[in-house]
Amino acid sequence: MPVPNRHPPTTRHRAAALLVAALLLLVVVPATLHAWGAYGHRLAATAAVAALPNDMPKFFRDAGRQLTYLNPEPDRWRGGEEGRYDTALSDATAPDHFIDLEFIPAKRRAGVLAAESRFAFADSLTAIGVDPAKVGMLPFRVLELTQRLRAGFRLWRAAPDAETRGWIEQRIINDAGILGHYVTDGANPAHTSIHFNGWVGENPNGYATDRRFHSRFESAFVEANVTTADLHAAMRGAPRPIVHADLRAAINAYVARSNAQIEPMYRLDKVAAFGPENRRPEHQAFAAERLAAGATMLRDLWWTAWVTSAPAPDSAGRR
Repeated sequence: MPVPNRHPPTTRHRAAALLVAALLLLVVVPATLHAWGAYGHRLAATAAVAALPNDMPKFFRDAGRQLTYLNPEPDRWRGGEEGRYDTALSDATAPDHFIDLEFIPAKRRAGVLAAESRFAFADSLTAIGVDPAKVGMLPFRVLELTQRLRAGFRLWRAAPDAETRGWIEQRIINDAGILGHYVTDGANPAHTSIHFNGWVGENPNGYATDRRFHSRFESAFVEANVTTADLHAAMRGAPRPIVHADLRAAINAYVARSNAQIEPMYRLDKVAAFGPENRRPEHQAFAAERLAAGATMLRDLWWTAWVTSAPAPDSAGRR
């Protein structure tokens, strides 16, 4: 299905005014931009679960099917039957699915993305003359949900009884599954760039400008060419916890690596257009690598939330 412009002129200025008035980055993105489609999201979640260390709590490893089901969940909130009555939900959650890095001047990018919260991020953009309503909030959504997951694990460790622990487990699985959606979104270069659905602006290399580009790659091509086995083969490295002080930087670096692949993706499409009939191995390897990057990051964030939820040892080495 064609993907409309994320910033339609009929709503852009109204959204910016509301943002300035109430710090609500909530009303600018149509509900039909779904990264990877449900198929790709499920692939990434399945691969992430399979790559978890055995030291991850058993209840979490046993929830693989539920975590896989939940990965596409935020896309189910957008539009559809609910959107027929009121678009508040889809409008409110839409900015969490992307960040258009090109809107942030390169020399200011690191400092702006280091903001303490999404609201400080919006203030920083406004201060340098960039409309926050255009940019998106994906790294902050990933950070927020990772922190929520760590808080859940911390409560689970301290649960006073089995019944309470079971309730906390439900909360943990839900948060972990929803986190997976946004991490997987971030692996798609189109969710980090203004060129999310056809090249925009100056185009000296003659890249595709059709408004089907997004769905041609993420849905039609991926469904026809990529399997969970491909992701397992493309995943690299052992699970690694990210220390608390480095978490924000690690998420921003992950998004930047994805953004760096936007032009290689368009170059591949120029050689042979992405679509279900395209069976070229270099195109398949690119899509598998991107989904594997998402699965790897998701595994590491789940593992990080668990490991860093443990109490710090006291001066005597006890916990």
